[in-house]
Amino acid sequence: MSVRVLIDHRKTAQDKTVQAARHPEKAHRPDNPIARKPDWIRVKAPNHPVYHETRKLMRDNKLVTVCEEAACPNIGECWSQRHATMMIMGEICTRACSFCNVTTGLPHALDADEPTRVADAVAKLGLRHVVITSVDRDDLADGGAQHFAEVIGAIRKASPETTIEVLTPDFLRKPGALEVVVAARPDVFNHNIETVPRLYTTIRPGARYYQSVRLLDRVKQLDPSIFTKSGLMLGLGEDKAELAQVMDDFRIADIDFITMGQYLQPTVKHAAVARFVTPEEFAEYAAMARVKGFLQVSATPLTRSSYHADADFAALREAREAQLRNRGSAPHEQSDKVKTS
Repeated sequence: MSVRVLIDHRKTAQDKTVQAARHPEKAHRPDNPIARKPDWIRVKAPNHPVYHETRKLMRDNKLVTVCEEAACPNIGECWSQRHATMMIMGEICTRACSFCNVTTGLPHALDADEPTRVADAVAKLGLRHVVITSVDRDDLADGGAQHFAEVIGAIRKASPETTIEVLTPDFLRKPGALEVVVAARPDVFNHNIETVPRLYTTIRPGARYYQSVRLLDRVKQLDPSIFTKSGLMLGLGEDKAELAQVMDDFRIADIDFITMGQYLQPTVKHAAVARFVTPEEFAEYAAMARVKGFLQVSATPLTRSSYHADADFAALREAREAQLRNRGSAPHEQSDKVKTS
């Protein structure tokens, strides 16, 4: 992984051919100059020995990671702790979101051996918690739902103590797909909303905001024991009132965990950063989310869906247990008042 990817996403002239091949649908778009990132966004290049061990394991098992495909700025830190988010069903996506660095095109056929290789890597890494995500597979009748279920099953068999978080597509126009994934009983069901409804036509044109919210609402209806989670990118042009409304929509859907991080522009052909949100503003949004009743909140410039996912899951589980204890004590408090009145 080069320093350029982690520290500065700006491309040189010799990269233009690579950009065009990776994002053919964006090739005709005018360039959006990439703004210089503020000091609070900058990260160090990866140089820890464990980072290279993790990278080698991914290569040896022929696995794709969203850490690399999405050019995540936290890859050096996470891989140095053996935390890698595996991206199943290939590295080619059928969608063309204007914020995303994953390759767009016609995906290959599913690899039937992939669940076993993913499970093997999870066991070798000794992960307490793993995040499994995927590209959008609109070409498949079930959107890849059965493949998700098979990956979950393989991990349960190879590493039964590992908790599993899935970060799925929206399964738009894929009836029955969500039910297949929920039946496999991941510990956390994550689906990112990404941005506010007003910006969907330009930022996430292949998706539908209310479909994504309903997806997470349906997870809770099917299995209330599964934690639900969703994330937003900030700095795309949203305002505070719109973010507050999205948070309210999330709470109506009983989403447990919200993440918010700064959008970073991968190439000049991607959506431009409208502004860099300050750490102080992120803290303000985090406070707002906590007041609204989320069990867990992560909101910093470098927050990503799977960043510190293992520690966040432990905190999420503790928060639910505390909530259940508080609910359980309420009737006893009331009965005590009745006895003394």
